[in-house]
Amino acid sequence: MRIHELLSPQRIQPSLPAASKKRLLERLSFLLGAGDPDVDVHAAFQSLIERERLGSTGIGEGVALPHGRLKGLKKAVGAFVTLEHAMDYDAIDRKPVKMAFALLVPEEATEEHLRILAELAGIFSNKETRRHLLEAKSADELFRELTKSAPTHS
Repeated sequence: MRIHELLSPQRIQPSLPAASKKRLLERLSFLLGAGDPDVDVHAAFQSLIERERLGSTGIGEGVALPHGRLKGLKKAVGAFVTLEHAMDYDAIDRKPVKMAFALLVPEEATEEHLRILAELAGIFSNKETRRHLLEAKSADELFRELTKSAPTHS
């Protein structure tokens, strides 16, 4: 699955104000539900929170990849934010998080889930990509940068 299939500019927000991890996951849940009738915002939030309880999804270098499974979802869906202020997220490298990509997949999509997470981790491992994302001022700029950075295979 390609990033542009997971994401749309309406599910992206630059400079999101979020005072806590819980508030961030709540806002990401609302974005995940934007324009997608299959996404129950409350169930999305519960899925992200439950996964986070198993261990932090902060992958390092200022990036978090909160993710979860959602019953009744027909295809994977993503949302992306940059944060107004970096926040403590219990990331693997103990650095504060400055951006987050939330991913929801159908309940039974195990392989697809892992493949998408690996692809996202690859995108965010690029220092230049992270810098460009943090410099972007609009949802459209963020969308272009994320889709440009994505590998060309599906």
